[in-house]
Amino acid sequence: MNTLSDTGLQVADVQARCVNVPLEFPVRTSVGVVATAPLVLIDLYASNGTVGRAYVFTYTPLALRATRRMLLTLGGALAGQPLAPFDLDRTLAQRLRLLGRTGIAQMASAGLDMAAWDALAKVRGVPLAVLLGGTRRPVAAYDSHSMDGVALGVQRAALTMEQGFGAIKTKIGYATLAEDLEVVRALRGVIGDGAQLLVDYNQGLTVPEAVRRIHALENEGIAWVEEPTLQEDYAGHARIREKVRLPVQMGENWCGPDEMAKALQAGACDLAMPDAMKIGGVTGWLRAAALAQAHGVPMSSHIFQEVSVHLLAVTPTRHLLERMDLAGPVLERPLAFENGMATPPAEPGTGIAWNEDAVRRYLV
Repeated sequence: MNTLSDTGLQVADVQARCVNVPLEFPVRTSVGVVATAPLVLIDLYASNGTVGRAYVFTYTPLALRATRRMLLTLGGALAGQPLAPFDLDRTLAQRLRLLGRTGIAQMASAGLDMAAWDALAKVRGVPLAVLLGGTRRPVAAYDSHSMDGVALGVQRAALTMEQGFGAIKTKIGYATLAEDLEVVRALRGVIGDGAQLLVDYNQGLTVPEAVRRIHALENEGIAWVEEPTLQEDYAGHARIREKVRLPVQMGENWCGPDEMAKALQAGACDLAMPDAMKIGGVTGWLRAAALAQAHGVPMSSHIFQEVSVHLLAVTPTRHLLERMDLAGPVLERPLAFENGMATPPAEPGTGIAWNEDAVRRYLV
């Protein structure tokens, strides 16, 4: 039998398709609305016919075609290379050294990385979490909501509690602090004192305003305050942390582990939540998890729940999985949640498989 590091297989081909998937609830934030889920679906073919699957989320349909073109171009550069994700990551880093691996290039590289790991786990006949040296353990999740206002917020919170979740996140940053408090207190009235309530400002505040509003939230039982100011302002986040008592969460916009390292070194956050796509796929996540462990920082996930459930299963400082189902409408088997927990599927790979009828329906 081949060793784990040498399957004898190569990357044969990469295909990509654009879909624009409807969302049950549009993602409303203090800085804009995501009305649909524009995704690029990736199929990476190994030389024995095994197909590794992944998707990337472009946030706006305007970026779909450019992202697909970048995926196909970078995928072509991997053709004939061994099916070894760490080596493929190094190849892409070298090819993009002068251009820089940011933006669409970073997203495409991460998508290819996730697809390559899925293919490798399938070749080995094990779930991704097991390939990475872990077990299929249940991972606690929080239900991620939007800037829903009181009426819809209360309705969604009640449904979340019925489904057994122990944590819920809402987006705030309304025009006034009074509105933030009204929503937070309405949700607390529904979920009770036993559930965690998380809030997300989506970078919408200045540093002084963030301090003012967080002070007002300190007696509301908030478990974390996410991205209170511009995510790249690590010094600003550190100043906020110095002046407030609530834990500060950030990380969904870190483009690669290097940015995470800078944020941690600056003391910008108490908690971390990398995005599997922006952090660099499975390979980038593993490096991020090592950083979190070294700094003693609890690490949660941002979207990409199908891959993230495997990654959190092997993350030493594992915290919470975000439930936000972007790809469910085009998947054969969306990730299942039970009593607020999700477990990596037992099938080889990540469990991602396309519902081809739905893909055709939402194809761009």
